[in-house]
Amino acid sequence: MAIADPEATVNGAARAGEVQIVYGGGKGVLTLSQALDTIPGAPEAGDQYGYSMAVYDADLDGCSDLVVGDPFEDMGTVPDAGNVHLIYGSTSGLNAGKAAAEFYQGSTAALGGGQETDDWVGYALAAGKSSAGVPFLIIGVPGESIGDLEDAGGFHYLSGTAMTMAFVHQNTTTAGDVSGAAEQDDRFGSTLAATPTHFAVGTPGEALGTVAFAGGVGFFSHALTSGSPKPLGGLGQDQDVISGAEEVGDQFGAALAMVPYRASGATSTTESLLAVGVPGEDLSTTVDAGAVQVFKLAANGTFTETAWIDQNTADVDQESEAGDFFGKRLAAVNSSPNATSTATTTRLAIGVPGEESSEEHAEKGGVQIVPLVGAPGASDTWIDPGYGVGPTPAPRMFTGISLAATPSLLYVGAPYGPAETRAVYGFPWNVASGGAATQTIKPGEGGVPATGVAFGATVR
Repeated sequence: MAIADPEATVNGAARAGEVQIVYGGGKGVLTLSQALDTIPGAPEAGDQYGYSMAVYDADLDGCSDLVVGDPFEDMGTVPDAGNVHLIYGSTSGLNAGKAAAEFYQGSTAALGGGQETDDWVGYALAAGKSSAGVPFLIIGVPGESIGDLEDAGGFHYLSGTAMTMAFVHQNTTTAGDVSGAAEQDDRFGSTLAATPTHFAVGTPGEALGTVAFAGGVGFFSHALTSGSPKPLGGLGQDQDVISGAEEVGDQFGAALAMVPYRASGATSTTESLLAVGVPGEDLSTTVDAGAVQVFKLAANGTFTETAWIDQNTADVDQESEAGDFFGKRLAAVNSSPNATSTATTTRLAIGVPGEESSEEHAEKGGVQIVPLVGAPGASDTWIDPGYGVGPTPAPRMFTGISLAATPSLLYVGAPYGPAETRAVYGFPWNVASGGAATQTIKPGEGGVPATGVAFGATVR
């Protein structure tokens, strides 16, 4: 596992950030930071190394490689321009073979373009292998200016072992028209999710008409035209076929999760299920209660909304309250992607960091687990501090702010709150409400250093 603490102090630099690699089978722990001679750069205050991470096999050598986002890195004299490191795996472990690669903007750099203040290269990352067997890496740059449109945003798409690069924003037409149009504060590229067939890009700052920060999502195919991924369509609550109404501050697309989907009788997996977090959604008079919408995407770009989920949905545990921000984070799994997708194999974890059980435990947070196929309340479960996550609930733990999925376990990072509860907790996807974690990784135990500030803020 890769467990980041982007707020860790490194060599005296506050919030420089570091990543702990926890090997299975008791094989030890490796700490990665810019203090190592083998990692480009140097720790600086506010870098937040490890703010985002992704894992894939970049060079197809059979070893997993780690991608680490460093979006607040100052590049020369340009504050918060950001960069990304690719740390290669080997049979001897991470960072023990090929030298780490670095991706940043600049006329002679791998990503091209120019460095600008607050570009935030690497704010979001997604990586994997397409259905054609081609490795891909997607790097979100939500602070990118498009012309004089500040924070319009975009993403870099790196394809194949040669890492052929294309930069895409909402005015790009190379492979077809991208959904929406570049506008100030769109922040296109703030969130990313991918399957072998599709990938999705969140635009939580998107204005729909005069409705500011309503949000939107564009989705793409990995098929390339002139080196650029093909746009397939866009999603937003201003569309008649999508539930809800666009409202100021909804931030549709502030979180994304995506898994392969195979319908009953299908002979291959060419569809995807995409979950879209709408944490600013108002439910009647309940402000910022939050919601999640689920869409089935076909290979040709057609889509169908399959579910609307909130805490007032039939048989879903808990109740919607103001400031819950249900859907602020998402993680999903299809444990059997080559078999018919079912409610058992295809699950979604929804972070609810604003959840509170009382004034005493304000914003302790929690996590809702629901099926992605079928009725959300048919087999949902609820876990929160003192009720599955850690021994003690406390205010402002913001549980649900960090989620990660593997086929066997859902990992819940608890980076805030009392020191004794700060850890990463692994739960079976079918855990009963309030069930205990089957794995706990904690600072000071099992070889993990007993240092850090926000251990588990990002997990992969």
